[in-house]
Amino acid sequence: MTDNKYRILLVDDDNSLLRLLSMRLTAAGYDVTAVESGEEALAQLPMLQPSLIITDLQMQGMDGMTLFNQVHSRNPSLPVMILTAHGTIPEAVEATSRGVFSFLTKPFDSKVLLEHVARALKITGETPAGKSEVESSDWRKDIVTRSPLMESLLTQARLVADSDASVLIQGESGTGKELLARAIHRASPRADKAFVALNCSAIPESLFESELFGHAKGSFTGATRDHPGMFRAAEGGTLFLDEIGDMPLGFQVKLLRALQERTIRPVGSTESVPIDVRIISATHQDLDKARHSNKFREDLYYRLNVVTLELPSLAERREDISLLANHFLNTFPDAAKKRVTGFSPEAMEVMLSAPWPGNVRQLYNVVEQTVALSTTSPVPVSLVQRALRSESGEIPSLVEARSEFERDYLTQLLQITNGNVTKAAQLAKRNRTEFYKLLHKHHLEPSHFKATRH
Repeated sequence: MTDNKYRILLVDDDNSLLRLLSMRLTAAGYDVTAVESGEEALAQLPMLQPSLIITDLQMQGMDGMTLFNQVHSRNPSLPVMILTAHGTIPEAVEATSRGVFSFLTKPFDSKVLLEHVARALKITGETPAGKSEVESSDWRKDIVTRSPLMESLLTQARLVADSDASVLIQGESGTGKELLARAIHRASPRADKAFVALNCSAIPESLFESELFGHAKGSFTGATRDHPGMFRAAEGGTLFLDEIGDMPLGFQVKLLRALQERTIRPVGSTESVPIDVRIISATHQDLDKARHSNKFREDLYYRLNVVTLELPSLAERREDISLLANHFLNTFPDAAKKRVTGFSPEAMEVMLSAPWPGNVRQLYNVVEQTVALSTTSPVPVSLVQRALRSESGEIPSLVEARSEFERDYLTQLLQITNGNVTKAAQLAKRNRTEFYKLLHKHHLEPSHFKATRH
């Protein structure tokens, strides 16, 4: 019996068999959720995040293979076992050739079933739900998410981390490709060695060979000392090549040779140096299109692209926006100093509906800007709107401009009067009641202005 609570999703329209299977797996120490249809299983999938699915083949509505196809298209690394009383050898061959983990014919022996389950869970490389928080998630500690899309990606990342396969991370600028690369490194057997990152778009073409392979002293003008290069700096660990699509075509053949031969030759040296480095690369470009147009070497493309991980845009994971915004806010010292503890409901509504072309990086910048300028808690909608406009160059509407001016005007009055509402109302030529209503409208708290004066 296992003490580690892996989550298993059972799917069968035979209620009695469903109960029996559930009892057997629960008794073996697994965390079991049982549903009676493929449609219900797909609905449960995003929130449940199971480690294994066991489904009947013949069911009313969606059958087991259709369910497998749907699951496999969303999460190729999630193992699916199929059980059936109608199994035939051709069906089993077809199912396993398409990626089904195993195919068991009813009636089946409980011991055999449990052996298949244990083997499926071992192959996934997942951490059981019963393990400690530190042990199970330390590798992904910098990635803040509750998005099923991201969780599916992280499951694949955790699986590939155990191998030495080269990984290509694709995604729009600002989605967090280096964070994912670092997470894969931390989850890998190379975690105790160096993680070295290089942005290919920031290196002049003439310096690529020296930067990656190193150079000997005196090998060219300005080479006043030996330089080990990025490959040797990452020895035994991981070398992350960001914006790989910007690597000059002339250097690509040299990189390919180094990866094939597992050796490099520093500039100005006559001796080759063996290397042991895992390569993770990333790009926001379409490398497939680039290789077809001869802008990226096809042989290097396949060498780097053993496993592809596609990072979703922030617009595709909107459930993470409030989580990320508050996480970023809590990382800024100014927020604690100024007692900014969150965002107004209107401000959060604007953030949730914004297009975010700059993705998570843009969200970080918007939060940083609003915290720096905010004099209240929560952060008002006007500051978020201003920050988003400054990112996009958008001209505000008359209503937005008037609201922004009004808030800035009230803030200035409170600063001048050290938070004295009576004096501020007099300067504005408004009575106290009306002035308080205006302060409430813009989430301005007079006491905060008293605290800022020394």
